[in-house]
Amino acid sequence: MSDYRQRTIIKVFRKYSHALGPEALEYLEEILDAHEIPDEQVEESVDLIAKEYNKQDDAVMKVSLSVLKRVYEFLQGGTSSGSQIKEDVLDPDGHLWFVNAFDMPLWHWSPERGTFEKSAESLTVAGTAHSRVMAVRNRMNIIKQTVLRNEHFSPSTLPSRDREHLLTLKSTKHLLGRAGGRFLLFGMLTHSKEGKLCLEDEDGTVELDFNPLDQPSEGLFTEGAFALVEGDYTEDGNFEVIAIGHPPCENRDTARSIYGHIDFLGQGATTLVEDAQSALRIQEELSDLSFFFLSDVWLDHPETLNGLRKMFDNCIENSFIPKVIVLCGNFTSHGISNGNGRDIQRYQENFDALADLIASYPAITKGTHFLLVPGPLDMAANSILPRRPLLSSLVSRLKSKEIAIFREDMMARMLRNLVGVKPDVRNDDLKRYLVQTMLDQSHLCPLTNNIQPIYPDYDHALRLYPLPTAVVMADKYESYQITYEGCHVFNPGSFVGGTFKFSMYTPATRLSEECIIEFDQEDS
Repeated sequence: MSDYRQRTIIKVFRKYSHALGPEALEYLEEILDAHEIPDEQVEESVDLIAKEYNKQDDAVMKVSLSVLKRVYEFLQGGTSSGSQIKEDVLDPDGHLWFVNAFDMPLWHWSPERGTFEKSAESLTVAGTAHSRVMAVRNRMNIIKQTVLRNEHFSPSTLPSRDREHLLTLKSTKHLLGRAGGRFLLFGMLTHSKEGKLCLEDEDGTVELDFNPLDQPSEGLFTEGAFALVEGDYTEDGNFEVIAIGHPPCENRDTARSIYGHIDFLGQGATTLVEDAQSALRIQEELSDLSFFFLSDVWLDHPETLNGLRKMFDNCIENSFIPKVIVLCGNFTSHGISNGNGRDIQRYQENFDALADLIASYPAITKGTHFLLVPGPLDMAANSILPRRPLLSSLVSRLKSKEIAIFREDMMARMLRNLVGVKPDVRNDDLKRYLVQTMLDQSHLCPLTNNIQPIYPDYDHALRLYPLPTAVVMADKYESYQITYEGCHVFNPGSFVGGTFKFSMYTPATRLSEECIIEFDQEDS
């Protein structure tokens, strides 16, 4: 077996964060010889085996020979190598989990091992100087490893003309003494102490000059966002930008094929085979399953409870009961003054009224899960992300039905903090740019800590890697539905306004649709 074929085998498995011992390497060589695979097909053939190996429940980083043999037998036409899902009746409650951001395990990216490692340290809201650094470093490394795996940056082992057109990432340290050269850098957009816009990576910073830039790529560029920047390094130490773009987004299937064995949510890892089988069964057996999402449910607005009552009535009349109803804040149309006892009392009374309304529909409360999501103006512990649940004393009568998650007005926040590149785009493009930016950055809040404070020990709870199936951007901005790289992102808009609007998400189709509650004259 030639050194080239061995290097190819090792490279392919390393791409999926696996290492090969001599026995596993020899076994793969025997497979290639037995099937008389030519050199130009080695990479493709081994990639097929590596992908299937990574789907296994018992796949480990150091490739197991026994698992590898089982994978080969499966690919030869044997039975499915993945875990089988029992063919009993699919119970949606048995597959529905509500994950608290503060219960999610922390996984650090290890550049040395080329994979994720679970943190053994106890997490606290205070954090440490080390955890603040690690939060940013993890964000950078997670994005960087997806960039380097992208076909435009990762060369094939086969000689080809395409290798000449590959983009090679350089570090800021490579700029020293090389004025006049053109480079492609990857780093975080930030400001220096002097207020100059810079690109920062692990090795240093360089000041950016956007004057030569004609047209940026799509997306919103803010301080704290990671960007790919191409340009020329000048004699005075500046970097003249000729092109800037967000890192390429890695779709869910690709990420899951590599890291499917990692339990990011703390609810147990599933393989791609299990995911595919579950998705198929949901389409066949739970086609009517739906989730409702409402945002800006102002309980102090006189029409809000009427709108909710009409929505519940429609559900009963049409025998269409959602499995989950998510009510997002703000639950008040204006902030609550600190220490204002009367405002706090009204705030609690509004939740009591909501509880009474929900309790008056036993057909809904019997099988529907209610989630309450605090907004920026609601009485959570503070405004730091991820946001703590609503204070328990305020929602005691709803406690048996709630799980709190976070919600933020990200469109306004992102537009307020654009740096360097100011987009001149239409409204529809802004929605698409916001979605693209969040998913390309693999993070719900790609801003620096001075703009939006984040608990450093819980920054991982805001990651969007691997990409979820759907993201609900509960924003006071107008409603929209966009699918990007297979991830469906939608914003329900404000429930209270000219009309009562909300979004319905259907797991079977993985799509959402806007719903509007219309009142008859007798309802008014």
